[in-house]
Amino acid sequence: MFKKLILGAALAATLSTTHATDAYAKSQQCLPIGGVAIANFFDEGEGKPMVIAAVLTGSVQSAAGKITGQRKTETGLEMDMEHYFTSDTGGTIYTKDLGILTAVPGKEGRFMMEISYHIQEGFGRGTLRGYKGSFKSFGLVDLRDTKDLKGLVRYSGEICK
Repeated sequence: MFKKLILGAALAATLSTTHATDAYAKSQQCLPIGGVAIANFFDEGEGKPMVIAAVLTGSVQSAAGKITGQRKTETGLEMDMEHYFTSDTGGTIYTKDLGILTAVPGKEGRFMMEISYHIQEGFGRGTLRGYKGSFKSFGLVDLRDTKDLKGLVRYSGEICK
């Protein structure tokens, strides 16, 4: 009898949690994002942030940003970054990000890059106003020539409001 009571309570708790989770997910408006970015980096000089400009395919069409900090690591570099992403529907989101660059062995100045983008609340505009969350990218960057810095990344994730 006691076993049936415990089993019934566990089943009821599971069903109510599942229903609450489904209701929460339905109350959110989520947007899958993904595509490819072709980035160019512009070195503005000593002590100034490096500027990023990119054309994108997929969910957003353009991005602009800057590298605000850079640290050497045992395997490459870490970069603090900020980006503004714009969609073709007039929406914009602003992110603060961490880029992890891992040196490609035998390829001086080339790195595999992974970036975690974190949307900053209150900065969304237009059709992307109110979206929250984070997304990621991975790709390659070529930092050999300071007058021709470039990269290619694949971004993906889901943001919600």
